[in-house]
Amino acid sequence: MINQIRQRPDFDRVGMVLAHNGVVRGTSRDGRKVSGLKVSVDHEKLVRILEKERQTPGIVDIQIEIAENRDLAVGDDVMVLVVAGDIRDTVITVLERTLNAVKTTVTRKTEFFLTEGSANA
Repeated sequence: MINQIRQRPDFDRVGMVLAHNGVVRGTSRDGRKVSGLKVSVDHEKLVRILEKERQTPGIVDIQIEIAENRDLAVGDDVMVLVVAGDIRDTVITVLERTLNAVKTTVTRKTEFFLTEGSANA
């Protein structure tokens, strides 16, 4: 994704490229052992968020890949989000805002847990 952004004719406007790479953790937020997860995506909401954030002054591009409707194991990539823009303050703010919007309104995850006595536990 970063290489795609580098190929843009307006890449000379970019002063920072920032990436988020979310992976499947081995434990849930409440401490239970996770064997994997599956993510679903509301594509209409995703498009609206990306369109809005790409209009932010100073932003050159935003790219996102979400591992949707796949059985993901611990350590697998869940989501990669890349934001390219003019200055650090703008890029960091937009990455954080985009990531939070995607996590709270676009994606839904189903975690799968190891059961006690499991060979993997």
